[in-house]
Amino acid sequence: MSTSTEGQAVERALIVMLRLTIGWVFLWAAIHHYGDGGFVGGFLSHTKTFHPLYGPLAQSAFLPVLTVLVEYGHLLIGLSLISGLLVRASAPFGAAMMLLYWTAHMDYPYIENPNNLIVDYHVVYAIALVYLVVRRAGHVWGLDGWVSNLDLVRRSAGLRWLTA
Repeated sequence: MSTSTEGQAVERALIVMLRLTIGWVFLWAAIHHYGDGGFVGGFLSHTKTFHPLYGPLAQSAFLPVLTVLVEYGHLLIGLSLISGLLVRASAPFGAAMMLLYWTAHMDYPYIENPNNLIVDYHVVYAIALVYLVVRRAGHVWGLDGWVSNLDLVRRSAGLRWLTA
């Protein structure tokens, strides 16, 4: 096996491991907080640096909708990443969610605690999710590769884009 082929095999394995592990993080968040209507409001009410932005959402009429979006967003992003289906669509939402969590955890210049100065795992996850989109992670041992070969998907520009 050549060095180039070995490098490609290692990269493909790393892409799958990133996709599966980050997918599990999202799926576990969905499972862990499912049905806990107070989780989102409690989280938003304890923000610091951006409290004027997030705090009012904790008592707004929009909170039940936001709770459903967070719960099912975690679920759909997790399932998408684990299955490798529609990764191009789900990963940017996951990255945006991670960056929103990053700002919500911020007590400038620290994130959550003094051990994290400006950058924490939320930023790393967001970067990894963007990497998964760029490397077409759904095509690496995922369902995007299979679905992209279906006639219906080949004939539809929108579906082709989602599975690209």
